[in-house]
Amino acid sequence: MSVLDVILWPFNNAAFTFAGAPTSWGEVAGFVTGALCVWLVARQNALNWPIGILNNLAFLVLFATSGLYADSGLQVVYVVLALYGWWAWLRGGVEHTPLPVSRTTREQWWWLLAAGVAGTLLLVWVLTSVSNSTVPWADSVTTVLSLLATWGQTRKKVECWWLWIAADVIYVPLYAYKDLWLTAILYVGFMALCVLGLHNWTKALRQDESVPA
Repeated sequence: MSVLDVILWPFNNAAFTFAGAPTSWGEVAGFVTGALCVWLVARQNALNWPIGILNNLAFLVLFATSGLYADSGLQVVYVVLALYGWWAWLRGGVEHTPLPVSRTTREQWWWLLAAGVAGTLLLVWVLTSVSNSTVPWADSVTTVLSLLATWGQTRKKVECWWLWIAADVIYVPLYAYKDLWLTAILYVGFMALCVLGLHNWTKALRQDESVPA
């Protein structure tokens, strides 16, 4: 047993069995930190970013050991985006004030569409060429949708919630297929929290738009 195996043993050890599949402590950690993170995002609380980083580290290991390599690598990008998002939410507004909720512009949508198509095709090629992934398309599409949604989240774009919902709709059956049942249930909860976040952010946006400049 390597040193890394010893370090990760508590993380990968089964906490309990659910739906006939063992559920690791790592998946439990991902469940708790993930639910708390999305709830904080919905409430526009900047503490979602450090909690999200803990969630990313938990899922990095979980997904790597489950053969979801794109999702595992995505967690590293999430950490970088979380550090930027943390700063942007607190200091990214006018004259370094907290960032307000805003809408995605038409030009930004075109860039997001181009990046989404190119990113998905590139990831599918990578996964089919250099990994043993059994779900390259689902893994790639959800990875790209999540990246685009995270960018929108860092800039407080209200439409980021629609991208998260689209990703979660695919994530739920994907994780169930990989026997990550607790994570699949978590993402059902994520969808409910996304609806709450969409409502809260839309309300905040309308309030800001109603205030005379």
